[in-house]
Amino acid sequence: MLKWALFFAIVAVIAGLLGFTGVAAGAASIAKFLFVLFLILCVVFLVLGFIVSKKIVD
Repeated sequence: MLKWALFFAIVAVIAGLLGFTGVAAGAASIAKFLFVLFLILCVVFLVLGFIVSKKIVD
């Protein structure tokens, strides 16, 4: 998912440099959404990992 966010960010930068502002805005919003989703899932799985490992150790 992070790979796709970086891909869309690069597409947004290239489209912005070439003057395609509509495409750049769309790609940037997709990249932003995917990055936020990645961060949320990363935190959720990190917390779940701590909870599960604590129950396994105890």
